[in-house]
Amino acid sequence: MNHKLVFRLMGRLLLMEAALMIPSLLVSLIYGEGDAMAFLIAIGITALCGALPAFLFKPSRQDLNARDGLAVAGLSWAVLSLFGALPFLISGVIPRFADAYFEAVSGFTTTGATILSDIEALPKGVLFWRSFTHWIGGMGVLVFTLAVLPKLSGRTAHLARAESPGPTFTKLLPKMGDTAKILYLLYFALSFILFVCLLISGMNVYDALIHTFGTAGTGGFSNYNASVGAFNSPAIEWIIAVFMMLFGINFAMYYHLLRRNVKPILCSEELRTYLGIILICTLGITITILPQYSFADGLRHAFFQVSAIMSTTGFASANFNLWPLFARMLLVILIFVGACAGSTAGGFKVSRIVLLVKSAIREIQRTLQPRKVAVVRFEGKPVQESTLGALGIYLFVYVITFIIGTLLLSLETQDLTSAFTACLTCISNVGPGLNQVGPVENFAFFSSPMKLLLSFIMLAGRLELYPMLVLFAPSMWKK
Repeated sequence: MNHKLVFRLMGRLLLMEAALMIPSLLVSLIYGEGDAMAFLIAIGITALCGALPAFLFKPSRQDLNARDGLAVAGLSWAVLSLFGALPFLISGVIPRFADAYFEAVSGFTTTGATILSDIEALPKGVLFWRSFTHWIGGMGVLVFTLAVLPKLSGRTAHLARAESPGPTFTKLLPKMGDTAKILYLLYFALSFILFVCLLISGMNVYDALIHTFGTAGTGGFSNYNASVGAFNSPAIEWIIAVFMMLFGINFAMYYHLLRRNVKPILCSEELRTYLGIILICTLGITITILPQYSFADGLRHAFFQVSAIMSTTGFASANFNLWPLFARMLLVILIFVGACAGSTAGGFKVSRIVLLVKSAIREIQRTLQPRKVAVVRFEGKPVQESTLGALGIYLFVYVITFIIGTLLLSLETQDLTSAFTACLTCISNVGPGLNQVGPVENFAFFSSPMKLLLSFIMLAGRLELYPMLVLFAPSMWKK
């Protein structure tokens, strides 16, 4: 592995993070709630720790290979979260390290799980940084790196593929840097449109920014204890619900739309499946909860929560912990499924689900007709057997990680549903689960070791498991 190049890039990422803390510092100065000094100190520490490796390490080889990409992906998210926790610790709003690191990891991985019980008591600058980490992590710090940092080599695709949230990284243009810039322009444009819509719906600028960050990054941090439900506004809920759904779509679809190339959009199996699942689950939950709501309110809450859970945003407009078991089971299934590859969302991804279903159908056909040659196709193209094999291995690793996490969490809670959904919601980067970790609850009751475990699970889920798991392989660190 090219150690000097990896650490130099890590240093540049820390310098970038220090710069990204400046807007939160400005918010702190505007509201004057005593957290400005915490940001000044955090910016200074982060910049210093970034400058040392960025300028001291001078690699003789500028080639970034696949192993280097995995190392940068795994290390960067863990380290950026570590320094991202400094404003929480220094300001004293979250005095314990495990709690502050959990909150920072939850922000950068766009999970939205929290250990805070009274969110509204925090200074506005800290709350701004807490939600801004969603927007930073939404499209990915490393994709942002490809857009703004000097080109390291001709193989920077390894860096994007290691971090990209989905089975494949969509390369829209020949150069990776140009692809990253296009992705971020689309990300910024959609975020700005959402921000304007929220202003028109009645939100003030601060609230609109907070909920834009949470929606665009599919994170779900709000500055109110009751989340989006605090506004008690159907208009706001519909706007956020629609945009949560939009940010769960592969961004390549928006690129095709801009180029007026509608054929890939109309032919996208993943997009049709994603929208179909949202429609079916919304109707199913609406019918189930009708005794509790009128049809209009039931439809609104059902669509909002389906969109929030499937896009892995995790906002809440109602306490779905009180809904009938059928509705809650549908939401648990959506926590696992997640949204589209190439979006800002987490989860197992719709494309993987489609491929698994098609593979299962093919195996059933082979049982009935052993001599028949059946090829699995996705988006109109044949899928290689090696890809299907890798998908099966990924599912196995995903399930094993989830089982071990749930087993360890069960040491601290006798509620199987709480342990099960706490691990599932963290590995899928959703946020709220059921029972003790429901939409009006938090993760504060877990011990510090368990919070660090959940932090690792969130990072592993955000990075598609392998970049975090390979960090424990001794061969990873050999030259």
